[in-house]
Amino acid sequence: MKEVILAFAAGAFVGVVFRYIRLPLPAPPVFSAVMGIMGIYVGGKLVEWVNKLFT
Repeated sequence: MKEVILAFAAGAFVGVVFRYIRLPLPAPPVFSAVMGIMGIYVGGKLVEWVNKLFT
């Protein structure tokens, strides 16, 4: 849980800094970002599952 809070705090800080200096936010559109992160997670879990299945 600590990692989640720190990641959120870091993201919020970057968002504030970018808005303060009037730069576009360094993030893709929301749905694309969520799907990309979900794909990375599922891919990693799939590799773990396949490794456990065959070893």
